[in-house]
Amino acid sequence: MANKGPSYGMSREVQSKIEKKYDEELEERLVEWIVMQLGPDVGRPDRGRLGFQVWLKNGVILSKLVNSLYPEGSKPVKVPDNPPSMVFKQMEQVAQFLKAAEDYGVTKTDMFQTVDLFEGKDMAAVQRTLMALGSLAVTKNDGHYRGDPNWFMKKAQEHKREFTESQLQEGKHVIGLQMGSNRGASQAGMTGYGRPRQIIS
Repeated sequence: MANKGPSYGMSREVQSKIEKKYDEELEERLVEWIVMQLGPDVGRPDRGRLGFQVWLKNGVILSKLVNSLYPEGSKPVKVPDNPPSMVFKQMEQVAQFLKAAEDYGVTKTDMFQTVDLFEGKDMAAVQRTLMALGSLAVTKNDGHYRGDPNWFMKKAQEHKREFTESQLQEGKHVIGLQMGSNRGASQAGMTGYGRPRQIIS
C-alpha cells in the first residue's frame, strides 16, 4: 500500500527475482487480446509493468473480460457503472474476478492473489492467470473468444476410447512388459549362495 517502504537485503533479492519473471512481450499480447475482447473503449495501458498494473488494478477491466467469455444473461460478475474508488471496493472487484475465473476453469495454481495485482507484488502471476483464462477460452471454442487463437495454447482435452467386449477379453491375455519378463535372463554361471567364487590363476 502507500505506507510500505522499500525492501532491503533478502526481501529485495526475492522481489527482484519476481520482477524478472514479468514478460513485456506477453504483456503486449494480453493487452491486444483484452482490447479485442472488450472493444477499444477500455483504452490501453502505458507500456511496462507499472502501466499494466494501474490499468487492471481496480478490477473493472478484469471483470468485464471474464464476463465477455460467458453468454448474455449469465454474466458471473456485477460490474459497477462507475469504477470503484475506495481501496476495499477495488480489491473486492478483483476478488470477484478471481472467483469467476476459477468457476470458468482456471486452476488454483494458475491464480494470482489480490495483493499480487493491487500492490504490484507479482505481476507475472497476473499474466499467468490471464494466459490460463485465454487458453481455456480458446479450448472451449464456444464463440465467445475474440482474437487470434494462436495467441494462446489449447489445453489438452480428453480423448475417450471405446473398446468392444472381445477387445477387452483379448487384452486380459497379454502380459505387459511392465510386469517383467524372463526372456533373455539366465542364471548360467552363477554360484549358489554362500559359496566362494572359484578363481583359477
